[in-house]
Amino acid sequence: MFIFVLQTIWLYINELAGKDLDVWVVLKFLWYVSPRLIPLVLPLTILVTSLMVFGSFSEKYEFAAMKSTGISLQRAMRSLTVFILVLAGVAFLFANNVIPYSEYKWQNLRRNIAQVSPSMIIAEGQFSQIGDDFNIKVGKKSGDRDQFLNDIVIHQKKPSKPNGNYTVIIADNGELASQEGSNTLSLILNDGNYYDDVQVKDIKKQLRKPFAKSYFESYTINIDLTKFNDTDIDKENELNNHNMYKINELFVEIDSLSNSYTRDIAAFSETMYTRTGVTKFSGETPVKKDSIKPFNLITDLYETKQQADIISLAITNVRGTIQAVKGKKTEFHIKTKRINKHEIALHEKYVLALACIILFFVGAPLGAIIRKGGMGLPMVVAVLLFLTYHFIGIFAKNSAEDGTMHPFIASWLSTAIMLPLSIWLTYRATTDQGIFDIDSFMQRITGLFKKKE
Repeated sequence: MFIFVLQTIWLYINELAGKDLDVWVVLKFLWYVSPRLIPLVLPLTILVTSLMVFGSFSEKYEFAAMKSTGISLQRAMRSLTVFILVLAGVAFLFANNVIPYSEYKWQNLRRNIAQVSPSMIIAEGQFSQIGDDFNIKVGKKSGDRDQFLNDIVIHQKKPSKPNGNYTVIIADNGELASQEGSNTLSLILNDGNYYDDVQVKDIKKQLRKPFAKSYFESYTINIDLTKFNDTDIDKENELNNHNMYKINELFVEIDSLSNSYTRDIAAFSETMYTRTGVTKFSGETPVKKDSIKPFNLITDLYETKQQADIISLAITNVRGTIQAVKGKKTEFHIKTKRINKHEIALHEKYVLALACIILFFVGAPLGAIIRKGGMGLPMVVAVLLFLTYHFIGIFAKNSAEDGTMHPFIASWLSTAIMLPLSIWLTYRATTDQGIFDIDSFMQRITGLFKKKE
């Protein structure tokens, strides 16, 4: 758990560093993120400990002493098996109740922390959003407080034009200035240009893309930080994520998303069918056979100029249809991915419980077979087995999100692969057989050569 928590700190250090956060807030962040690590930590822990314990028993001839008194391996494993079954039930309840709650609290806290000290989030070489109105990109930051900026590009939104970045400000250099205790952050720009797109109603004038341009030697932008400085770390936001649902809620959400997806496909197909114009000719119109002349193409019934207009119109309609289909394809792919993520989240709650049981029956008999305890070889074997189990699960889930694999298969694939391995190892251990009997293998090879002779 300590290793995975350290990994989490490195992953999210950019969101925590430089925000002047209390130690209590950082500890709360780690506390809320810890439950989501349990599905990784618990199976690995069971695999490692079962390997170490049973390997140590076998190495010190404890099993030999047990067998001499009539205690079989199954009987020696009985109490731990009961404990693992209870632990699997607790893990299922934990995954269904604690993890969704902690995920909601963690995402909440993460969003609130992101709004603290926005001047710190201006990164080099990428656009950083400050508030709802400014996107700022800087080439380089310098100074003892990173207050001096170079190669500045700003996209500014306006209340009257909320749906686009119509104002662009470019400056060679600038400085962030703010008085202590002030709720206003002043961005002083030097030697730059101000571009503002001019919105006109005339379509012909829109094609010219008119804009207003002005040059400035010094320009100051004041950003109100009242909302940011008054950020409530414990504020409850309206968040929606597939990891925040319990099993009963996931069933409802998956059903709702599936029905919505089906309705969207039906509506789109109906729209595309209507666009073809076939519905206009659905009624039967009596036509005299004598009035129809023989022709090869339908366009032969029209004059040459009309034929060109018809073909041009048809090409335009086809291009528009292809564009609409491509746009909807992307939209449907996003919706499919969202549904698949919800289905994977549903199955993972059951997989965690069963994985604890299966990995125990992989580690315990394997430890008895290799007869090595401690932190050496058992740790290496356990990590290799777990990495195989974990990577198979990751690749399968990524394939399921893209729709190339069914979410049910992807969620259970790694566990299904470990199941026959656990059965085979348990059988080999209870019958006092090794993983690979070299003597028996060599005898069979020798026997084959003798038959040929």
